[in-house]
Amino acid sequence: MLMQASEEKDKQSLTQLCRDVLEKNQRGEFTIPAEGLYPHQWLWDSCFIAIGLAEFDVTRAQNEIKSLLRGQWLNGMLPHMIFGDDDSQKRDRNIWQSWRNPYAPEAVSTSGMTQPPMLAEAVVRIGEKLSKVERRGWYQDIFPALVQYHTWLYKERDPHNEGLVMLVHPWESGLDNSPPWIDQLHLHARPWWVSAVDKLNLDKVFLLFRRDTKHVPPGQRLDAIDSLLYFSILQRMKRKNWDTEAILARSHFTMQDLAYNAIFIRANQHLRDIASFIGHQLSDSLLSSMEKTEQALESLWDDFYKQYYSRVFISQKLVKEPSLAALLPLYAGSISKERAEELVKLLKSPNQFGSKYPVPSVPLSSNWYKELGYWQGPSWINTNWLIADGLERYGYTNEARDLREKSLKLIQKHGPYEYFSAKSGQPAGAKNFSWTAALALHMHAALEKTNNNN
Repeated sequence: MLMQASEEKDKQSLTQLCRDVLEKNQRGEFTIPAEGLYPHQWLWDSCFIAIGLAEFDVTRAQNEIKSLLRGQWLNGMLPHMIFGDDDSQKRDRNIWQSWRNPYAPEAVSTSGMTQPPMLAEAVVRIGEKLSKVERRGWYQDIFPALVQYHTWLYKERDPHNEGLVMLVHPWESGLDNSPPWIDQLHLHARPWWVSAVDKLNLDKVFLLFRRDTKHVPPGQRLDAIDSLLYFSILQRMKRKNWDTEAILARSHFTMQDLAYNAIFIRANQHLRDIASFIGHQLSDSLLSSMEKTEQALESLWDDFYKQYYSRVFISQKLVKEPSLAALLPLYAGSISKERAEELVKLLKSPNQFGSKYPVPSVPLSSNWYKELGYWQGPSWINTNWLIADGLERYGYTNEARDLREKSLKLIQKHGPYEYFSAKSGQPAGAKNFSWTAALALHMHAALEKTNNNN
């Protein structure tokens, strides 16, 4: 009895802590990821945040999503960052210069690229908290923007009508420096100035100008030279005025990213459900593209290694560098039960993703593995959330429960950090991280629901 009371007190304490973090990081109608390190609004961050907010404040969750749509471009693109108009963000606005593109919004400055399409998921999770009448109105409000975004992805990011959308920058993947992207980055010629910085060992000087390493240790962020290479790609894209066709004409660094396409498949499923609920018919061309994406995902399967990989857009070669993206087809929900079983084996394998504090962003046996190296080792709560959701829908309820419980124990012990060591549980990255706090609230609610059903 005393143990139950203690556990209940711990749960209440965790819930209050997470709500306090979300309150602290609120900026008007939206929520920043973390104080100092992340001062802007991010696309998939806000989607994850809205999912957690819906557990206790549906109106605020709705406003979180609506605030994202103020940054939508006229062509349908949803940018991965929206900047404030105050002087403190002037430097970032000038780096991106979204106004170079005629489709960019006039009222706000944004980045010139997108991020994983989590919007439909967030819209549906909010809808679940509403009455049928309220849900219909909510879906009708957001539906046009959703359709426009998905249509843009197929029109501009699937130029060969293959079904898989391609990304033009690693930041679009959300898993910024995961092994597939870094592997491909190192295969391409460096700009002369990056080579000079490396040769003259000036990378430490560059650290003086980075925002991220002022808030967290350099070893927990992107390598300095890789970060400069990412910046050089951004600069080339800006010179092309963020125009996809112009970028593709001279770019060979493009990827049909596994994680992104898996998330997109699930987003498409949600979009179909939303359309059905409000009595709208999606166009035949969009429905055809959606079906083709589910089929095309199977072209990323490697039968020897029994897993999925990302693929280079130009050469159509699989990039056989493992990362947790291999598990995200579970979240997509479109793969066969046989292949889902193979992915669960990867999840449980001690040499792969079966860590003490799951799920590592890179297999434990990988040469890329770095315990606290951003997307090259640590466990992230948002990807744990995606994997747990997929596990549950495939019937792996015990595995989903275990993953959620272990995630919550990490947060309960250390607080809602950006990420954690998969081996020791050590917290790392930004403190008081919003999506960690938000998804802890949703995971807690999901466990409560599971326990009540049992």
